[in-house]
Amino acid sequence: MISFIKDKMILKVPTPKVASVGMRKLADADVVKKALDTLTGRARVKRTMWSRRAQEYEAKINSGDLIAIAEVVRDLYRSDAQPEQSYSERQLYEAALDRMAREVVVVQKLTESESLKAIEAQLQKGPRRGKAEEIEADEADIEEAA
Repeated sequence: MISFIKDKMILKVPTPKVASVGMRKLADADVVKKALDTLTGRARVKRTMWSRRAQEYEAKINSGDLIAIAEVVRDLYRSDAQPEQSYSERQLYEAALDRMAREVVVVQKLTESESLKAIEAQLQKGPRRGKAEEIEADEADIEEAA
């Protein structure tokens, strides 16, 4: 029996069916660290249609693999300087962020807000993103060459 206090939900799964329904143990501290390190990488957005990418993101979120969920958070993250996300992008981002934050809360014994701040801090460490930032970087490169 598992209680999800935030969702006011209780999940009951027969012990012999635990593996077949996809339940797993909580990630250990090393996996959480690796997932947080994944957030600092460069976003890998494929040039396929959004519907196909959305399906892939949904599959990663539902896989339960914390590192795959971190990849979705990283790929869909938008800083304040970047253009707005579509509604479906935002929904997927929030679902992945929520799953990741909940696991970080339990494993690192943090509050939910501390967990979200830690994830946001890692995302901010990643490479610059956004058209305005790319233009500034290109202009800096031109000035250096001159």
